[in-house]
Amino acid sequence: MRLWSLHPRYLDSKGLVALWREALLAQAVLADLTRGYRNHPQLRRFRQCDDPSSQIAAYLAEVHAEATARGYRFDASKIGRVEQAQPMPVNRGQLDYETRHLLAKLAVREPAKMPALAYGDPRPHPLFRVVEGGVAEWEIVTPPD
Repeated sequence: MRLWSLHPRYLDSKGLVALWREALLAQAVLADLTRGYRNHPQLRRFRQCDDPSSQIAAYLAEVHAEATARGYRFDASKIGRVEQAQPMPVNRGQLDYETRHLLAKLAVREPAKMPALAYGDPRPHPLFRVVEGGVAEWEIVTPPD
């Protein structure tokens, strides 16, 4: 499961579809509708919120908006209710780590998407606000290939 802190605009089609599925799974886990993935580290930051279900629904809504802008037809009825979603912090180091991770994936799958991410300051998913700090403690860091 990878719930990107990066804006979904940077994902290739394969990555965007995978994010949609994984965020829907995360929504089910946070709503206690499935037994698997309950202890997945990517869910820790959502569980720390006052209303995890609303937060993941807000996250999914932004993924849906990106998909719709690209002409995909993701089913918005699968998104839970957004009650009071609040911006969530994401460390600059986490965003940098994810940028490198995604660039490695794009180099193989869709090199044409790389320039938008490789140059400049990558934007976070709209639910997140960038704060100073390193890679998140919940991240499972994998060495570069």
